[in-house]
Amino acid sequence: MFPGQGSQALGMGKALAGAFPTARTVFDEVDTALGDKLSQIMWEGPAEKLTLTENAQPALMAVSLAAIRVLEVEAGLDLVRDVKFVAGHSLGEYSALAAAGAFSLADTARLLRTRGQAMQRAVPVGQGAMAALLGVDIDTAKAVAAEAAKGQVCDVANDNASGQIVVSGNKVAVERAAEIAKARGARAMMLPVSAPFHCALMQPAADVMREALAKVKVLPPKVPIIANVTAAPVRDPAEIVQRLVEQVTGTVRWRESIVYLVGQGVTRLVEVGSGKVLTGLARRIAKEATTQTVEKPEDVAAFKAVLGGS
Repeated sequence: MFPGQGSQALGMGKALAGAFPTARTVFDEVDTALGDKLSQIMWEGPAEKLTLTENAQPALMAVSLAAIRVLEVEAGLDLVRDVKFVAGHSLGEYSALAAAGAFSLADTARLLRTRGQAMQRAVPVGQGAMAALLGVDIDTAKAVAAEAAKGQVCDVANDNASGQIVVSGNKVAVERAAEIAKARGARAMMLPVSAPFHCALMQPAADVMREALAKVKVLPPKVPIIANVTAAPVRDPAEIVQRLVEQVTGTVRWRESIVYLVGQGVTRLVEVGSGKVLTGLARRIAKEATTQTVEKPEDVAAFKAVLGGS
């Protein structure tokens, strides 16, 4: 599992780069692809520069890919042999595809920079918003969003877990949704985001990504990837591209994705990259599954021990 925006933290990936030349090579490749010292921003800041969508997206991917490459070299991970599926949350879908060999590392870095810039530019600052609705199920969240829209945009952006659903759209409509949810006994919290991701207002960014994806080589992934917008596996390059375009304005169906994986017999979920957000969600959705995170050098040894025993 590959994390999405919000999992970034100053210093992420630095310990991996210090401990493993393989990781350092990944960060160097990303810096070269972008013509930018992204790794310096990741490790030295300032934090507000790392948080910029155009930096956070390729940076999170870089940490995830560094960790995967280290697992392959140091722990003997073989994706085809050891992994049944890959999945990523929002931008993490690109990380998952790169890990599975569908995209080159350089192309992934450039695509995510383009995606970050396009998503930021799609809606003028201050006009969009996102809110987390806590304690509601997906059907209730959809009803709240529909009631709040009143001719504006208010869409379900992320179905993260039962009781944790995010709505996105015009600021006034999202604020209405928060109040409607509270009136129904739920908790609601406006999120500190720079743009209203995963809603119809992102259509200009979806158009940009359709154009950008048409210019890169896409190979069939070594293992199936679970698409955010369908919560189902895809392997065909043309369908992968179509799902990535749809994902910009569509709902991230993360809860359903994890439910699908468990239904396919997956018993171990490994979050690869910065933070533990997806691990926390997985524990809520699939209590029967074992979870593990790989972010720091010591996590690599722990993963190797598990892999050797499986």
